[in-house]
Amino acid sequence: MKHKTVGVLGGMGPDATVDFMSAVIALTQAGKDQDHIHMIVDNNPGVPDRQAAMKGDRLAVSKVLGDMALRLEAAGADFLVMPCNTAHAFLPEVLPKLHVPFIHIVNETVAEIANTQPRARQVGVMATNACIESDVYQSAILASGRRSILPPAERQQELMGLIHRIKRGDKGKAVKRAMRGIAMDLAKQGAEVIVAGCTEIPLVLGKDELDLPFISSTEVLARRTVAKASE
Repeated sequence: MKHKTVGVLGGMGPDATVDFMSAVIALTQAGKDQDHIHMIVDNNPGVPDRQAAMKGDRLAVSKVLGDMALRLEAAGADFLVMPCNTAHAFLPEVLPKLHVPFIHIVNETVAEIANTQPRARQVGVMATNACIESDVYQSAILASGRRSILPPAERQQELMGLIHRIKRGDKGKAVKRAMRGIAMDLAKQGAEVIVAGCTEIPLVLGKDELDLPFISSTEVLARRTVAKASE
């Protein structure tokens, strides 16, 4: 089967990009090398810090993302994806430059809630500070007729610390346990489903570790990528 070529804006962070690529490979029905999807990946860890840019120079991030996207287009990508939720806050400056479709991880993840948990009305969101501040998840969830449940400030800061630890390579038991604790606190606040709105989170937390539905934005994007490439 001939697939479309996907361009991946990656490196935010590198482990999360590799995890996304692994998910695409695992979800592809393939009996030989040639059955797999052609991925052109710009694994660029030099994208400026998204957390700082939300409070400062947004163009520092959007320019780099735009340049990456255009390079991927020029290399032959038929559509683009970006396995970093926070970076989607900078898309308004990037999308007008594109000439190929872009699969939006936030929109696809919120759509997955409607598909798999249609009765859920309260969504626990685990994401970075900048992602929360940008309102990309809350606005998409509200538009779907649901309400966002966010960690209180102290727990949000703890979550950011855990994400930074994962980015430094710490995926040990303490990080896993603390991440699960934040998710379960959201459940106590009334969340009926948890969204991993940061692609570092699924590196340590999975659906088997929680007592309520868990939606990995990485897995959602990977599944949608396979479907788009197969159209």
